[in-house]
Amino acid sequence: MTRPTLPPFRACARLAAVALTLFACLPFAARADQFTPAQRAEIVQILRQALKSDPSILRDAVTALQADEAARQQAATESALVASHARLFADPADPVAGNPKGDVTIVEFYDTRCPYCRRMLPEMQALLQSDPHLRLVYKDLPVLGPVSQLESSALLAAQRQGGYLRLQEALMTDSAPSTKDSIRRIADGLGLDGARLLRDMQDPSIRSQLRGNIALAESLHIEGTPALIVGDKLIPGAVTLDELRQEVAAARKGQG
Repeated sequence: MTRPTLPPFRACARLAAVALTLFACLPFAARADQFTPAQRAEIVQILRQALKSDPSILRDAVTALQADEAARQQAATESALVASHARLFADPADPVAGNPKGDVTIVEFYDTRCPYCRRMLPEMQALLQSDPHLRLVYKDLPVLGPVSQLESSALLAAQRQGGYLRLQEALMTDSAPSTKDSIRRIADGLGLDGARLLRDMQDPSIRSQLRGNIALAESLHIEGTPALIVGDKLIPGAVTLDELRQEVAAARKGQG
């Protein structure tokens, strides 16, 4: 999955939280300002000695904090999915593949330049071909730089000519970074109006749609591409065709 690196301050914050957890476990009910400097120094020494004699204390504290953070993150994501249901599944501006009236919908946030998204393209195509009751909503998420922005704009412009999927496959199977000239040439070769496509790419509504996709991804705590939503479950990162089928089956079972 293409994603940003964890900011260094997050690690510092976790260590600080570990220290607070360890202090909380001490058999003292008094506040810190009720201790004398000598008593505080003694407490610190006790902590240091405890960590030296049993390093698992720190490991267990970190594990507990990570589990707590994961639980909070999961709860926040589930709440955000409910709040964003209409924007995820029923935005008329979004490109849709498969069966528009399918009984299960997959929402895919992806970047055309993301190598993991590119690997998933044939997997998703195979899934749609094998499952006539599946609906796929694409959320273009251009987070990898200017070329991503250019290609995502081109795809949404191609959608106006009914050529989103054709241009998507052409761009995502081409290793060369796109330019306006190459996009026009490819579009013309696919039977689209390349000149019109370049004009439509400048439409403020397309830029607004892409900004909306980015804001929506942030609200769902999506940190990289691809990211899939199957039914009411968020799946970060690329998955195999078999895993996709299992998730779709689980979503159908949940509807029953």
